[in-house]
Amino acid sequence: MAQEKKRVIVGMSGGVDSAVSALLLKEQGYDVVGVFMKNWDDSEQDTACPAEEDYDDVRSVCEKIGIPYYTVNFENEYWERVFQYFLEEYRRGRTPNPDVLCNKEIKFAAFMDFAKKAGADYLATGHYARLAREGGVTYLKKGLDAGKDQSYFLCMLSQGQLERALFPIGDMQKADVRKIAEEAGLTVAKKKDSTGICFIGERKFKEFLQTYLPANPGDMKTLDGKVVGRHDGLMYYTLGQRRGLDIGGSKDGTGERWFVVDKDMENNVLVVCQGAESELLYSRALVMSGMSFISGGEDKKGFECAAKVRYRQSDQQAHAEKLGDGVYRVTFEEKQRAVTPGQYCVLYDGDVCLGGGVIDEIIF
Repeated sequence: MAQEKKRVIVGMSGGVDSAVSALLLKEQGYDVVGVFMKNWDDSEQDTACPAEEDYDDVRSVCEKIGIPYYTVNFENEYWERVFQYFLEEYRRGRTPNPDVLCNKEIKFAAFMDFAKKAGADYLATGHYARLAREGGVTYLKKGLDAGKDQSYFLCMLSQGQLERALFPIGDMQKADVRKIAEEAGLTVAKKKDSTGICFIGERKFKEFLQTYLPANPGDMKTLDGKVVGRHDGLMYYTLGQRRGLDIGGSKDGTGERWFVVDKDMENNVLVVCQGAESELLYSRALVMSGMSFISGGEDKKGFECAAKVRYRQSDQQAHAEKLGDGVYRVTFEEKQRAVTPGQYCVLYDGDVCLGGGVIDEIIF
């Protein structure tokens, strides 16, 4: 009697990565179903990459591969579990990373629940990351394409989520993924990679945010309190930012570029200084909360590791020290530039992603 095929639901985005993931899984003998997630209602908004166009690409790819395809709507879940948090962080003057939370709460929670109810054994996505299963433990590892590795965005996933996950292209280079798509005649082979926050797309961020949060303009001041310009609202700026300040032509100062070094929420002041190498842009440590370990380590009081405080940053050697439940102090060997509250600090042991937490405090 033939063994029943394992069923895999593939999260199809309309891009080349998920398309090739579905193709590879079918070639490997899985019973593959493509599902397009709709997490944001953009029907009344002018966007360069609306969901309808992406779904057309999903349909084209699935018909070419020869697999069934469906769509599922998680707009309510996204609004409640991700977007409300996103807005609250901006209200606090912080800079959130909704993509990390989307993976934790939507793609590998709401969507995985859907996959289980649909009888799927696994949920697959086009993330550039790898999984290693040893001794009953699932380890999350970096994707082999260093320029595309997305383990940073998966840092908050749990064992329960990862044990049912598949990342078919995690051990591939992006160029090879496109080549496979082209040879298979997939229409998305040369489709441009999506950029920016998933639900905003190509829209202008400031205009988008104004729809949900009222702007509160105020003064831009130097460290000694001199007013050098006006800001449009503290929520629009992040530490280390230099573009969009509109004070480059100021007659005051050294003539160097201006950078954001602090946000005074109480007085609604954006603090700026000149010079990319200002000491105020560099910190030696941070405190993060909500630390989530992927494959164990919660009991360690302190340990050496590598860390990233933003996506695409190279590994930085550090020491992590437990301060409380889920609260860790991370001290770096070398000072780090523009560590930003609200972003995630993600810890690594070589290629293995240990987990991550939200940056709450910067220590100079």
